[in-house]
Amino acid sequence: MTIQQGEKIPAVTLKVMGEKGPEDITTEQIFAGKKVALFALPGAFTPGCSLAHLPGYVVNADKIKAKGVDSIVCLSVNDAFVMGAWGEAHNAEQIIMLADGNAELTLALGLELDGSGFGMGTRSQRYSMLVNDGTVEALNIEPGREIIASGAEAMLESL
Repeated sequence: MTIQQGEKIPAVTLKVMGEKGPEDITTEQIFAGKKVALFALPGAFTPGCSLAHLPGYVVNADKIKAKGVDSIVCLSVNDAFVMGAWGEAHNAEQIIMLADGNAELTLALGLELDGSGFGMGTRSQRYSMLVNDGTVEALNIEPGREIIASGAEAMLESL
């Protein structure tokens, strides 16, 4: 079942790339006491994700944070090495590149995508959410392949 507005983000341990390699980070560390703009996508280095979704948030990071957002988080079912390299390739220093390598959070949120037809296995749907102190305030799931409801411009408008 898909998480709904007003529900709490489940407790899960994920990975981020640190200076010495992958580091654990919990959903509590990410969301507790913070206003977070999270966007999720099917895969790092894939065309739509690399050409439009991530770059939109990179370009608009200052504007999003100026509207009271403490953190911007990019979530994908990839490992921390891939997420770190992808963030570096796109100058995403202001964005937490969150690796959900085993799809634990994605599955707990009910936002998985079956990418096995493309040889990608379980992936995340494309969506964005605004989370305030661990509670989902808004959830925008893309109905198709476009990047409209979950894009940085839509996030800015909703703030």
